[in-house]
Amino acid sequence: MTAATPPPTPPPAPAGPLFEWAVDRGVATLTLARPEVLNALTFEVYAALAKKLRDLRDDDSVRALVLTGKGRGFCSGGDVDGIIGALFDCDTRDVLEFTRMTGEVVENLRRLDRPVIAAINGIAAGAGAVIALACDLRVMGEGTKFAFLFSKVGLAGADMGAAYLLPRIVGMGRATELLFLGDPVDASAALAMGLANRVVPRDTVLAEATAIARRLADGPSLALGMTKRLLLHEASMDLASAIEVEAVAQALLLRAKDHRHFYDAYKAGRPAAFEGR
Repeated sequence: MTAATPPPTPPPAPAGPLFEWAVDRGVATLTLARPEVLNALTFEVYAALAKKLRDLRDDDSVRALVLTGKGRGFCSGGDVDGIIGALFDCDTRDVLEFTRMTGEVVENLRRLDRPVIAAINGIAAGAGAVIALACDLRVMGEGTKFAFLFSKVGLAGADMGAAYLLPRIVGMGRATELLFLGDPVDASAALAMGLANRVVPRDTVLAEATAIARRLADGPSLALGMTKRLLLHEASMDLASAIEVEAVAQALLLRAKDHRHFYDAYKAGRPAAFEGR
């Protein structure tokens, strides 16, 4: 990012990777790796995440993704020293470049034709809350919390797609309350309002999320990707358009190899082995 006036030098980044990456039989795990600051995001982390998620579109070795944080937190949002202080010395064009980059992380999560499960092992605040929101499913540990903090620091609660995603998950009234007030939402309340899909003991969060990812990775990934795509696009369609798009999608999947694998396995009395094709 180029600024009209060079921003102050941020504190030195900790040694080690921006995030950890592992793939096991089609299930990838991306672990934010700044545990000493509850995995706060920096310019470099945002850029690396946006690129990784974009590149995953072409990586057929990954059939499901788990997103989590190292240590006690999922993600505490943007790094106050490393981002906010530096942005005060940038001009408006460069700040807009940054905010568009943060939104790209969320857009790339939503446009990834693979299931993404958030394993929320600790606080998910600010940008961290929106990143978890952009995942397809959210597994929360007991005692963990969401916090949409933007309005509390003088910024719009609508950030990185929060005002688009949150009402579609919890309803407009609840979303307005969360984005206006910025109050924390504990795991039990998140489950009750549909913000969390499951709440489990904190030390089993990653295992539970990985088990869900394994089940999805072993399933018909082409059909799951199509389902995710339709959920995204039908939000802005009328009913007639949605029914037509679903008819076309289903006609294509009725001719796909995975559907034939199901039929052959059904006739033979054995489980289907899906290829994602």
